[in-house]
Amino acid sequence: MTALSYEAKSFDHLLGTKGFSDALLKNHFTLYQGYVTNTNKLAEALKNAQAGTPEYTELKRRFGWEYNGMRLHELYFGNMTSAQAQAPEKPLLFAAIEEQFGSFDAWAADFKATGAMRGIGWAILVRDEETKRLFNVWVNEHDAGHLAGARPILVMDVFEHAFMLDYGLKRAEYIDAFWNAINWDVAEERFRA
Repeated sequence: MTALSYEAKSFDHLLGTKGFSDALLKNHFTLYQGYVTNTNKLAEALKNAQAGTPEYTELKRRFGWEYNGMRLHELYFGNMTSAQAQAPEKPLLFAAIEEQFGSFDAWAADFKATGAMRGIGWAILVRDEETKRLFNVWVNEHDAGHLAGARPILVMDVFEHAFMLDYGLKRAEYIDAFWNAINWDVAEERFRA
């Protein structure tokens, strides 16, 4: 690997998180590590690929999938805590949510409903960096549905691998478990950045 290769981050501190078995988390960490490995392999392969060839084209397309899979997992695990979720002090994020969604509960209901939609993907609270407007968005397949220029504030993985081992088809129960594991301080830091 080159000096510019990505390294998988450790999220072992999440083991023992209420509502998430260690087996589920370890499987999920392994999946994430695969995205890091594949991002590095594709970056290396692209150095030697000839522009305009079918190989080059497919490598370019696949790179977005693997890279976004890596980064979205880092954001997801990064906004979780094994401690009970608690609101941050002086939460500017909560004030912005209430202003833009009418209430925290209205926003939470919309975020959870986004995560409960049929299909695989991600539910993400993002902020449009130009207008500072907040949106709950659905990102499908890692690389489809991102709002260009929007900053992820809170990320929830709703691919089956994030919950099936523990919850089977009961996605709503997984969403509740995730909700209780949100590290609101991280979400607040992302919002203030």
